[in-house]
Amino acid sequence: MALTAHQVTLITESFKKVEPISLKAAEIFYDTLFSYDPSLKSLFKGDMKQQGRKLMAMLHAAVSTLNAPEQLLPVLQQLAKRHEGYGVKKSHFTPVGNALLHTLKVGLGDDFTPETRAAWVALLHFVADTMKAEMAA
Repeated sequence: MALTAHQVTLITESFKKVEPISLKAAEIFYDTLFSYDPSLKSLFKGDMKQQGRKLMAMLHAAVSTLNAPEQLLPVLQQLAKRHEGYGVKKSHFTPVGNALLHTLKVGLGDDFTPETRAAWVALLHFVADTMKAEMAA
């Protein structure tokens, strides 16, 4: 992962501001995701609050391993295989990434600077590229 030390700091500090509102952030994320692509709602069978907790836990894991991406790599590879089993396609990563960026923008307000956004985009590309490499479609 080619994040600079400054990008790692921007991501870490911004995520610390989102974590206290994690349930609301997850709600914003899924509302936004389903508005971008309503067909994705059919992929979610369980309790959405629990799903939101899983999302925030995964983001926490990603953020906490930014200085040691080799720890994140196998987690993302396993996550990709599980998600593929749920029916997730490579094409779904774009609306997911866009929904996450929107969520961060709403949650952080003025603290979601262009520089912070660019750092998150770099992280999201790493996550998506890693996961998509493990998926067939």
